[in-house]
Amino acid sequence: MGVTTKARVIITGIGGFVGSHLADYLLKNFPGLTIHGICNARSQANLAHLAGNPRVVLHRLNLQDCPQVTAILAEVAPAYIFHLAAQSLPGASINTPGETLNTNINITLSLFEAIRQAGLTGQVRLLNAGSGDTYGFIEPEDLPIRETTPFRPGNPYAVSKIAQEMLGYQYFRSYKIQIFNTRAFNHLGPRLGEALAPGAFARQIAEAEAGKILPVLRVGNLDSQRDFTDVRDIVRAYWLALNSPACQPGEPYNLCSGQSHSIKDVLHKLLAYSNRELEIQTDESRMRPSDIPTVQGDFSKFREATGWQPEISFDQSLLDLLNYWRERVKA
Repeated sequence: MGVTTKARVIITGIGGFVGSHLADYLLKNFPGLTIHGICNARSQANLAHLAGNPRVVLHRLNLQDCPQVTAILAEVAPAYIFHLAAQSLPGASINTPGETLNTNINITLSLFEAIRQAGLTGQVRLLNAGSGDTYGFIEPEDLPIRETTPFRPGNPYAVSKIAQEMLGYQYFRSYKIQIFNTRAFNHLGPRLGEALAPGAFARQIAEAEAGKILPVLRVGNLDSQRDFTDVRDIVRAYWLALNSPACQPGEPYNLCSGQSHSIKDVLHKLLAYSNRELEIQTDESRMRPSDIPTVQGDFSKFREATGWQPEISFDQSLLDLLNYWRERVKA
């Protein structure tokens, strides 16, 4: 699908870790695009570098307010929508299951209905950002995880993302909205927050280096293994999903590296980039009531459709993450 000089894009959740990187990718690679970002009042830090950019327009509204969303869609008439907004923390969903389910399902439903009510059903292509977390309790014989692997969700966040994907499938089949479903596995890179283990490690190391905390690094379960991909590779995949003729709406696509790394490996690599000696302490509050031992995905279906594969190494992602937190701590 070609990109016209006046094409408009909507990114829900533009202020988040992934949304801000997607905006950067589009601004750098497609000079003709104008980005309309939907965010909330808390979405500030990740967007500071975009302040004053005439190609970025921010709309602060509640995505569950369907009439408001419909009005924005009718005004902007986007060619593309990247639906990234969500309560996206699996750990937090365990403590707030109702809020997570309500938020993630209802904002998605509101957006899909707004597309219909704005008369954009045949005009827009939508990226419905799902999660590899939906596979949940993986059995050894399931590895590597393919799109045909059954869902066995391990937390309310995963349940909400399954529902979000199923809504995408239903709205494609029922109303012919061009909705493309992806299942991205764990992300790494600059701007990753401290709510996830790599970000928590990087922040603590940066604060210890700066003398702002004692040289003690608090950790949770280090034995879990996860499939990490750099966020900058993920947002490139999102664009390709909407612009590759072989990608089919309604179909799910795994986005991952195809390799598994332990959380212990993440920690040791980050520590190797620092000259500060830190004591490692287990913090029970960082443990989850259910944790999947090993996750390793298979992205061959998406690679065959688009030619995509990750380009940024695991080590580079971690170094960039640590340097990001060093700059934040310094600021």
